[in-house]
Amino acid sequence: MTGWASGATPHLIVAPIVLPLLTAALMLLAGARRRTLATLNLLSAAGGLGTALVLLVQVQGGGTPGALGVYLPSNWDVPFGIVLVVDRLSALMLVITGLIGLAAASFSLARWHRAGVHFHPLFQMQLMGLNGVFLTADLFNLFVFFEVMLAASYGLLLHGSGRLRVQAGLHYVAVNLAASSLFLIGVALLYGVTGTLNMADLALRIGQVPQADRGLLHAGAALLAVAFFTKAAVWPLNFWLVRAYMAASAPVAAVFAVMTKVGVYALLRLWTLLFANAPGESAGFGGEWLVYGGMATVVYGMVGMMAAQRLDRMAGFGVVVSSGSLLAAIGFGQADLTGAALFYLTNSTLALSALFLLIELIERSRRTAADAEERSLEFPIDALERRRMRNGPDESSLIGKAIPAAVAFLGLAFIACALLIAGMPPLAGFLGKFAMLSALINPAGLQASVAPSATAWTLLVLLVVSGLLTIISLSGTGIRYFWAPQERQTPRLRVIECLPIAGLIGVCIALTVHAEAALRYTQDASRALHGPAAYIDAVISARPLPGPTTAP
Repeated sequence: MTGWASGATPHLIVAPIVLPLLTAALMLLAGARRRTLATLNLLSAAGGLGTALVLLVQVQGGGTPGALGVYLPSNWDVPFGIVLVVDRLSALMLVITGLIGLAAASFSLARWHRAGVHFHPLFQMQLMGLNGVFLTADLFNLFVFFEVMLAASYGLLLHGSGRLRVQAGLHYVAVNLAASSLFLIGVALLYGVTGTLNMADLALRIGQVPQADRGLLHAGAALLAVAFFTKAAVWPLNFWLVRAYMAASAPVAAVFAVMTKVGVYALLRLWTLLFANAPGESAGFGGEWLVYGGMATVVYGMVGMMAAQRLDRMAGFGVVVSSGSLLAAIGFGQADLTGAALFYLTNSTLALSALFLLIELIERSRRTAADAEERSLEFPIDALERRRMRNGPDESSLIGKAIPAAVAFLGLAFIACALLIAGMPPLAGFLGKFAMLSALINPAGLQASVAPSATAWTLLVLLVVSGLLTIISLSGTGIRYFWAPQERQTPRLRVIECLPIAGLIGVCIALTVHAEAALRYTQDASRALHGPAAYIDAVISARPLPGPTTAP
């Protein structure tokens, strides 16, 4: 173990993987007892979040930006055995996954967990795959956890049945199977050239690859990047995303919002570790593809959001804009810009997940209003209504009516999500974008006078324009959903549905209040990524524990 605060528990690193795995096994043994399954799912999600928070505190308590912990589950020497590593970035992603997982699990208890079989075990396997991706330190196990995550997502996407879910699910499965095939080919090429799959060992061997094999090295890395681009929703590989997110049930779509960030995480981790500081021809390999691919994705997402008429479709394009902004920022290879992008990632992922949950309640209230309108057309106008129409409006209609609590909650939650996603002041979305803009304008820091490049100015304009178009699109939808209809029944909301949304928005507000500390954390994580020596040394120097000995 390396860089831990005093009192740290080394075995805690494997808990985010083992806990959902054991919970899923217990759920299968429990059979069809829905109350037991729901309780286990909720407790495991809460335990996963608690574990992630403890790990975040431990890496932060290490005292240096590169503080991390290394765990050898198989107790084999590096680079031959499985290696798990938790640092500031992986701990942050674990916390984001834990928050969204707990919110989605709670929201599903209102109705969605009863829409099909095996929802709870699939949900736990989904969390296991996500946590494993963020903790693993070798490419083969990265592929394994990718497949665990994707296999669970196939079942969750189809949960609730329906023609649209089946159609979107088939496209989703086909695209991800193709991406997995490219992943395997890329891994095979890298292993054939370097002789290792351990990420830290790969970073050491990149500079030793002969010139004759450099093309194979870059080809393997490019194939890996295509697989990650597909998962990160980079244009033009993101044609599947919006339909899949629209078809998914609300709690599943909320978890899918963090799944898109898995591709961003993998690209950030591998690019900074293998190529950002690589010597020779491999130095900065693929950085321009990240920048230009990210900017093209932002443009595509903006156009799609402006053209969208449905709120769930608009939210899907919001995921695309967020992913493109992050990839373009990462490609510049600037530590300050990457740190600001990580702050933006935290806010946008939580806000988009809250919006996917909120859309379920908004659409349900609109269906209730439409049903009430249809029923009113079936019955004649009574005598009281005729007298009211003949005499004109009464005094109560002139002075207005109180807004019901359910409608007020939906409206305020929608406003908060719109401001957070668009990056409007004074919330965390604005602070994250402002930090990114500041890093683009001052690429060498405030102490040095280096003019930003034309590419940096382009991204700066796109970030500003994307926020403006996002707030325009969401505002128009909000007016149409909340203001235009004058007569509607008050929607019936359950506490178990409102609390997860309020919790995610509350975390974003807390992120706003404690923005200085959060930015300091993400900047430390970024500096550790762009200076990976501590990561490499900690993994390479990790030693298995001595086995039991027999006394003579």
